[in-house]
Amino acid sequence: MNETGAVLITRPEPGASDTATRVAGIGLVPIVAPLLDIRPFPIRMPPLRLAAVLLASGNAVDALSALCHSLPVLTVGAATAHRAIQAGFTNVTSANGDAMALAALVRARVRPTDGPLLLASGQGQSLVLAADLRASGYRVARRVVYAAVPVPRLPDSAKAALQDHRTRTVLLFSAETARHFLRLVRQAGLLDTLANRQAITIGPQAAMALRQVPWARIRVAAKPTQDDMLALLQ
Repeated sequence: MNETGAVLITRPEPGASDTATRVAGIGLVPIVAPLLDIRPFPIRMPPLRLAAVLLASGNAVDALSALCHSLPVLTVGAATAHRAIQAGFTNVTSANGDAMALAALVRARVRPTDGPLLLASGQGQSLVLAADLRASGYRVARRVVYAAVPVPRLPDSAKAALQDHRTRTVLLFSAETARHFLRLVRQAGLLDTLANRQAITIGPQAAMALRQVPWARIRVAAKPTQDDMLALLQ
């Protein structure tokens, strides 16, 4: 077994279970402790014919109507694309990156004159992406289809993991999760346990949020994808 031993997975469901399966598949022990609770909202569809649907998170997929399934769907990454395909979307393309990559994909695939874009997002999220595309002449109908609500206390599974010397790694999939993780760990009186562990983050913003406390190591995925995060475990 890799010296990393057990891996604490902090992302919300259903993504956490997928990550746990992947972690177990490389011979490590997954410990699932979601720090955000995804709560869906009903969506109000734009009345106009859409040129494309934009997804910056897989959490937005389930809120979309089956009426959208034949529309072009542009996603931020492969995991979101996979989830969209599983949900019945038939024309899905991944930007394989972050919000900037998704904006670049939109510019490459859709003209501003093709029609409005539906950007399905989380509460308080994708605001910069929407503004960027609007500044380029696109009509963007941003719809909030879910909220990521922080859990009020550190899950028991996470407490046990941080108190177990075999847990060597914490996976953090967003800057928001990273900040909340530190708040909850501080609240639980377990900050000193992080000095013996490595954090693997999906991007530099999440890593920056962690640097206010000492870790054994903070590593950032080469690209903001689950595959690149898990590559750092091997």
